[in-house]
Formats: sequence, structure tokens, C-alpha cells
Amino acid sequence: MKYLYSRFLIALSALMFAAPASAQGIDETVNQAFANATGPYVSLIFSNFPGTNFPWIVMWLVIGASVFTIYFGFVQFRYFGHAISLVKGDYSDPNDAGEVSHFQALATALSGTVGLGNIAGVAVAVGIGGPGATFWMILAGLLGMAAKFTECTLGVKYRNEYPDGTVSGGPMYYMKKGFAELGLPGGGVLAVLFSVFCILGALGGGNMFQANQAHVQITQITGEYPGWITGIIFALIVFAVIVGGVKSIARVTEKIVPLMGIIYVGASLIILIANYNLIGQAFGQIFAGAFTGLGVAGGLVGALIQGFRRAAFSNEAGVGSAAIAHSAVKTKEPITEGFVSLLEPLIDTVVICTMTALVITISGQLIMNPETGLFVLNEAGTAIQTVDGNTGVALTSAAFGSTISWFPYVLAIAVVLFAFSTMISWSYYGLKAWTYLVGEGKNKEIAFKVVFCLFIVIGASANLGPVIDFSDAAIFSMAVVNIFALYFLMKIVRQELISYGTRLKSGEIRKFEH
Repeated sequence: MKYLYSRFLIALSALMFAAPASAQGIDETVNQAFANATGPYVSLIFSNFPGTNFPWIVMWLVIGASVFTIYFGFVQFRYFGHAISLVKGDYSDPNDAGEVSHFQALATALSGTVGLGNIAGVAVAVGIGGPGATFWMILAGLLGMAAKFTECTLGVKYRNEYPDGTVSGGPMYYMKKGFAELGLPGGGVLAVLFSVFCILGALGGGNMFQANQAHVQITQITGEYPGWITGIIFALIVFAVIVGGVKSIARVTEKIVPLMGIIYVGASLIILIANYNLIGQAFGQIFAGAFTGLGVAGGLVGALIQGFRRAAFSNEAGVGSAAIAHSAVKTKEPITEGFVSLLEPLIDTVVICTMTALVITISGQLIMNPETGLFVLNEAGTAIQTVDGNTGVALTSAAFGSTISWFPYVLAIAVVLFAFSTMISWSYYGLKAWTYLVGEGKNKEIAFKVVFCLFIVIGASANLGPVIDFSDAAIFSMAVVNIFALYFLMKIVRQELISYGTRLKSGEIRKFEH
């Protein structure tokens, strides 16, 4: 372990000393190179339907989540209670194959989704699309529960189980095996494409975006300093955790996820209780903005696009990433992990994202014209004008601080926990995609983990614009491939659902004493 850690320190040192002496020069050089390299790729993913300003990728996600919701008969509502029982361990057989419990798998997947997207991403959505974007985020979260159910069931069903007790699973495995089982061509090609996009997503949204916004929030407290310093500190801590594999990650996330959830939701509730008289008005703005646009950038369509776009980036339903974490669960019934996974979008989007949006809405940070009742746009007309010109995590921080001055310190702790937990989970997603492409092996795994941690430094140094654009593009690319495959494989999931439902009603599926 000491040898591996020393190798990582050497790599970080090389990165530091090979760069120009000027810290400001480092940040500017990294940012410019990053923006130039990723610009064309981002433009392709977020191009609009001809003659509209509606991104095709948003419609792809909305249609997919809606199809799965209808196809499985609103499974997210019918089996919600059973999902809670599974997380509690009521149906867990200790002799089942796998590496982690239902709760640990849920915590690991949640740590990958409950991150800066819930804080900075929601602020971006509300800042551009107004409070009405919140309605579309909630709707996307409810529909996304069915998409998550579909992909995570398949992730467990087609996982690889190795003699040493470890497992590897995820979309790349169910694409290849599932298509072969159905006699369909192209499964292997889809698996490779997904793996490539997953690695890009891990380095972008699951890594650089988190480091970037964590650095922004920390500097709100400490004052300005070079981003690469934050990056190096995060990189060292993350490497110390991920070098131990998924069991090490699960042990950390099962403690951090409940803690960060309590801190953030608790802070939000205090703000809302202190401004309880404004909550009704805030919900009024959310519903009015959802269907009228309420004078925000892009109007109704702008609110809808921002809501769905941020929800997808936050809960990742349909992206396929969570299926990798859930594949490590101890179970012999693949469908059970599908039930557990559908809780993720509910917790991530419907609860936590809504909390953030309400705090921002009631804080008065979004400037409104008192005569017209409409929001005031910035000079460019691209977003709502804020009190101090804040965007992203800085807007959320200002919203919290507007009620209680020391709340930005609490938010800073939550941001650091969110960023850290997301990075360690996405390192596992990227690793499994990497080993699918290059094969299993200790040295191959270490090589990826070192590269992943070096990208943390890059993310903390780059500006928000290029990082968030690349993050969205990489993750949505995963969704393009994954949802396409799910359309062909969802009939297998329905067979599993019918079989399990029948056996559950007959009593064949029984509870275990622990």
C-alpha cells in the first residue's frame, strides 16, 4: 500500500513541477486547453432539433423514462414499500453471491448521484429556467425511477461473478450478454461505446465537475487561492479510499451518505422553517413558471429544458452508471436490486433537489421586478439576474447565507462531502468500464486510479463553463447508448418482474431473520 501511495505522490509531483511557476498561469493554461479540446464534442451532444431550441438529448431521456414507466405499469409506485423492506435487509440471504448489501449498494450509487449536481446544478437550472424548472426536475425524477429500475435489474442479472467473490457488472455486460441471449447483433459494439463514454463521464461529471465546484465553495469561505491546491488535497484523499476497491468505497459511502444527507436536508429545513411564510409563494412560482415561463430566459421551453437537463445530470436515471454499483450487491434475485435502485431518483431529485430550489427561490437572490412580477434577466438575456451576480454553487451558498450568516460554512462541509463521495463512486464506475476494455488486473486498475486522481487536479483548476458542459455531454452520451439497449432488453426485465411478483404473493419469497 505504501508503495502504491508513493507512486501516486510521484505522479502528482510531476504534474506540479512540470507546470509553469505562476499559479494563475496554470489555471488559465489548463482551462483554455480543456475548452478547445472538448468544444466540438459538447456542441454535437447538445445540438437542437432543426428549427427549435430543444436539445434532442433531452427528448431522448424524457421518452425513455416515460416508456419504462408505462411498460412496467408504474412499478416505482407499486413496489415502493417492498423497496424499503429490501433496503432494511428483510429479504437478504447472507449466503447470496456478491460483495455488498442492498443498503451499501444504494449508498454507493447515491453517493455517485447525490453530489454537486444537487447544489450547483439546481442553481444553474433555477438561475436560467426560473423556479418553474423545479417542477420539471421533480417530474423527471419520478419518471426516472422506472429507468433506474430497468437498468439495475439487468446489471445484476448479467454480471460476472469471479471465484474470489468479486463481481463486475453494468451496461457493458448486459449489452453484450443480453443481446447475445436474444440473438441480436451489435451488443459488443454497444458495450465498447458505453465503456468509452463511461470513462469520459467518470473523468468529467464524476470527477472534474465535483472538484471544480468544491473549490468554488471553499474559496467562498477562505478567499481566493489556486485551484490545483484543492485538487491535490482531494486527489490524495480519494486515492487513499479507492485503492481498496468497492468494499472500501462501500464502507465509506454507507457512513458519508446518511451524514451528508442529514447535514444538507437539515440545513435546508432550518432555512425553510425560518421563512415558512414564503413557502406557499415559492410553490406558486414553481407551478406558474413551469407552465408559463414567468418571464425567464427561454420561457416555458427554457424552464422545461433546464429542469429535465439538470434532473438527468443529478440522478443519472437512464445513464447506466448506477447499474455498475448495484451489480455488486449480494442477491440471487436481480429484480430486487431494481426495486432498491428506484429509490435513488426519489431521494436525489424529488427530495434534495427540491430542497435546494425552494431555498434559492425564497431567498430573494433572484431579482424580480416588483411592478411586473417578472424576473429581471441579465444583460445578455441568458439567465435571471442575481443579487451579487452569483451562479452555480455560489448562488446556493448566497441563498443559504441570506437567512443565517454562518450557513455557508455548513454548506461548505456538505459540498466537500458531496464532492468526495461522488468522486469515489465514479472512480469505481470508470474503473469497471476501463477493465471491461483492457481486461482485469491489479496494475491496470492502479493505472486508471492514478489517472482519475490526476483529473481531479485538472477539474479544480478549470473554469465552470467548460467543465459543466463536458460533464453533461459525456454523461448524456452514456444515456444514448444505454437507453437504446434497454428498449431491446426491457422484455427480459418484465419476465423477471412477473416471476418475482408471483413468488412474492405466494410466499415463496420469504423474509430472513438477522
